[in-house]
Amino acid sequence: MIEATFTAPIEDRIPLVEERMRAQADGHHPTMGAALHHLLTSGGKRIRVIVTLLTGKMLGAEPERLITLAAAIESLHTATLVHDDLIDGALIRRGIPTLNAQWSPAATVLTGDFIFAKAAKLAADTESIEVMKLFSETLATIVNGEITQLFSSKWVANRENYYRRIYAKTASLFETSTTSAALLSNVGNDVVRIVKSFGYEIGMAFQIIDDILDFTSEQTTMGKPVASDLRQGLITLPALYYLETHPDDAEMKDILESNFCDENCINLLLSSIRKSGAIDQAHEEARQSVRRGLKELTKLPASPERKALEDLAVYIVDREI
Repeated sequence: MIEATFTAPIEDRIPLVEERMRAQADGHHPTMGAALHHLLTSGGKRIRVIVTLLTGKMLGAEPERLITLAAAIESLHTATLVHDDLIDGALIRRGIPTLNAQWSPAATVLTGDFIFAKAAKLAADTESIEVMKLFSETLATIVNGEITQLFSSKWVANRENYYRRIYAKTASLFETSTTSAALLSNVGNDVVRIVKSFGYEIGMAFQIIDDILDFTSEQTTMGKPVASDLRQGLITLPALYYLETHPDDAEMKDILESNFCDENCINLLLSSIRKSGAIDQAHEEARQSVRRGLKELTKLPASPERKALEDLAVYIVDREI
């Protein structure tokens, strides 16, 4: 779990969210309970849960409905990870075997489907039509982003393409976390807009930092191969900055023209990006995004929850690079 300062206002509610998620397997096949247990104990900082709970408590949402919402958000996130790992052929996540490393593809897909269904049921249990609509729209955004990525050409060096991809992959669910918490609160549209903007900005920053860590971390830390995005032909923000500042780089030219990069090519490109200023430039862009989000939050009254959200936003961009 991340530093207690971020969770202090809602630390008593986080275990209740996990309990609600585990309870979704009650009365179903025992493997569903085993899968949920595996997924819930395999790490993860519950950042979306924390963002949801802090936003809702800050705005006065009813605690039980807020806990149910946070369980729905985290269940949706968990289900996407199950399917993502299968699609990517990932056998390790956070240093622990994925479900598809242990089960057949069919069993893995069905488990992800089950968690999606339970996430939708939890969203419905909030008894908010607006939350249910937003929840379904977010799921469609995430899936459409994955489909687009699957059917798009690899090695596409395009910023707009990158921003659309990371919004669908990550920022959309952060945005939904804050927005749906506001929808369960007795607040006006202006407040909903403020926290929606905050969720969007920290979500974009979160994924940019993840993309940076893909270049700067070691496999033992990441729990997956370094430069895994490059290996899949995905050009993320550090590589985009490198390409913009090194337009004559022979390796990049060859890659973009041939749409191919073998292991030696990957290692050369990884080394070049690490030695350039591209990672620092990407990091500064993430900081700018967080600064925009924090500026929005200052429009709301000061509170322990707002301070915790501010601290969490700073943590997102200060993760070890």
